[in-house]
Amino acid sequence: MLDNTATTSTKSKMSARDVKVFYGEKQAIKGVSIDIDMDNVVAFIGPSGCGKSTFLRTLNRMNDTIPIARVEGDITLDGENIYSSSMDVVQLRARVGMVFQKPNPFPKSIYDNVAYGPRIHGLAPNKAELDQIVENSLVRAGLWNEVKDRLQDSGTALSGGQQQRLCIARAIAVDPEVILMDEPCSALDPIATAKIEELIHELRGRYAIVIVTHNMQQAARVSQKTAFFHLGTMVEYGDTSDIFTNPREERTRDYITGRYG
Repeated sequence: MLDNTATTSTKSKMSARDVKVFYGEKQAIKGVSIDIDMDNVVAFIGPSGCGKSTFLRTLNRMNDTIPIARVEGDITLDGENIYSSSMDVVQLRARVGMVFQKPNPFPKSIYDNVAYGPRIHGLAPNKAELDQIVENSLVRAGLWNEVKDRLQDSGTALSGGQQQRLCIARAIAVDPEVILMDEPCSALDPIATAKIEELIHELRGRYAIVIVTHNMQQAARVSQKTAFFHLGTMVEYGDTSDIFTNPREERTRDYITGRYG
């Protein structure tokens, strides 16, 4: 039986109900429903082109940037419809931050990368408070000790793994409630990947976290809940341990065991 509705036992931070995404006439997402809470890192897995990144982008309205994209269904953040006309999209993207596949620091100093969001959102009334936000964000992102003596160096001069942690610090700096990660380790070496995974463990509980990954071992390591996507449908959702050891759906089992992907 197709499990297209996913709920959690704790209060949801975000909820999606019967979400469909269209690019022009092509339907990319077919009626996905899921709840996301603060206590569990959620991993989206599935073969390339299955819709997992497309669905992730609905959660902070990144698909709004694509003229032919259309989203149907309901997505709420703390019970508020994020697609309502009254929703401030800039504010939404501060509350629901995104970390992309390829590290994308601004061509600014390390300090200014992290300070950018708090400045434009008016979160720091003075330099001392801004300094504290920058330091706290870099500490949480596991980067402070590596960069504290060179905050005026360019963010683009950091290594790939450091750049990705800088982008996470930048997302954290505006005090989000949800962090979306779209294959954040795919461009990184194993050591940098391990640091990002360790960071995800440390951030769990402070933020609701959703990660898209092609790496099933990574999903097993970092998440407590896993959703398997295939051909635009969420085939199965449940505890990560169950998805990987005792999936209910044959398509999930075939993917996990490498029969396709």
